Amino acid sequence: MGEKEKKKQNKKQKHQHPNDQTTKPASDFSFKPSSEVKGLRFGGQFIVKSFTIRRARPLELLKLLSYPPTNRSNSSSSSKIPFPSTIAFLPTNFTILAHQAWHTLTLGLGTKKSKVIVFIFESESLKLAVERIWPQEIPLGEVNKKLIRGLAGSEMARFKFRKGCITFYVYAVRRIGNLGFSCADDLRTILQSVVSLTDFLDHTAMLAMPHQRSINYQAPVAMAH
Repeated sequence: MGEKEKKKQNKKQKHQHPNDQTTKPASDFSFKPSSEVKGLRFGGQFIVKSFTIRRARPLELLKLLSYPPTNRSNSSSSSKIPFPSTIAFLPTNFTILAHQAWHTLTLGLGTKKSKVIVFIFESESLKLAVERIWPQEIPLGEVNKKLIRGLAGSEMARFKFRKGCITFYVYAVRRIGNLGFSCADDLRTILQSVVSLTDFLDHTAMLAMPHQRSINYQAPVAMAH
């Protein structure tokens, strides 16, 4: 049994992406062409691909990351929202409730995990160009093809974090041929924020987002301590 377990562990390590399951934010980001970088993983639960995510407003991302919106030292920059070159997608109410229903219908076998996807572009101009063509809402099953693979001429570094019922996928995006990453500080800050989050026990944080479609849900944000 011991040898079999060792082989399994070695196999997992061999196939693990260098930016997957990072316990500490990496200082050396591993960029790959968008056609080669790993996308979202769904396992065997194909119904999850039909669940939708929506584009988040900047303050919603800050709230989810427990990041203060006015975390700047001087007054001229304090009014500017952090991470201006970032686009994030959060689960819609449909997805949150569908996860819960699926888990109930399958007698606890269906996943309750939702996905949050964050794209950090190397410049605001690149982010704005992409923002014009990306949809406001998209099924999870189309993210790999239309968002990640759809960024032709770009390369990415991918990071994945499991935080209880929410899995964060973070992608740094730059043009092919560019060296370094001009928004590396923002990327490190977001990675550090995700790493420092305690596990989400349920989707209350999502339901509490101010721009979710109206739903009567009064419970406080529940997180593990």
